[in-house]
Amino acid sequence: MTSPLLPLRAAILAALEGDTVIAQAMGGALRLHDEPPFGAVPVYAVFGDGEARDDSVDGARRHRVSLAVTVFGKRGSTRSALDAAERIAALLDDVALTLAGHALVSLRVDAVTTHRDEATSEIHATVTVKAVTEVLTN
Repeated sequence: MTSPLLPLRAAILAALEGDTVIAQAMGGALRLHDEPPFGAVPVYAVFGDGEARDDSVDGARRHRVSLAVTVFGKRGSTRSALDAAERIAALLDDVALTLAGHALVSLRVDAVTTHRDEATSEIHATVTVKAVTEVLTN
């Protein structure tokens, strides 16, 4: 099975890179990482949990994909996390993205949730997208 997770992550990163609103919400530049950067001060985002499940039909190799992007907001500021998360959601909902090796059949925002980390009091806002992809054949 050829997973669409990495191509979807790359396409999401490319879709968000040029947006000045998300850059402003994150302090001047898009700050979307694989892992929380050591010593980073919020606002920034990381790719979270992802899952690709086989959903092949009629000979087409398809996947149902779930992928999360978590925004780390400033301590005590739900708004800092939600402003960035809501902008990410707006930019990704039902957008046509180009994925390496896969065709994107659909992409929608499934949920935007918030969570307060009890240890740090940081607010996390998570955008979860659901997608259907199809493996491109050569």
